[in-house]
Amino acid sequence: MPEDPIAQSELAALTRRFEEVAGQHDREFGIIKSDLTAVRLQIGNLDQKVEALDKKIDRNQAQIIELLTQLVGRRTDDAS
Repeated sequence: MPEDPIAQSELAALTRRFEEVAGQHDREFGIIKSDLTAVRLQIGNLDQKVEALDKKIDRNQAQIIELLTQLVGRRTDDAS
């Protein structure tokens, strides 16, 4: 039984379209993967900044507590 040229042509067209869409999906997946990597890096940088701010807040709170502790027991008319 000879192969049907119309069926072969349709099959070749469908194969080409499938391969084009697969290639497009691969490119889009690569872009999304790259974007996610960039977001992860930005989140890492934000985490470092938050940690630095936490340490700075802790230092400032410690300084405030130290200053308040020094003020406890002072007379209000004490100029020093």
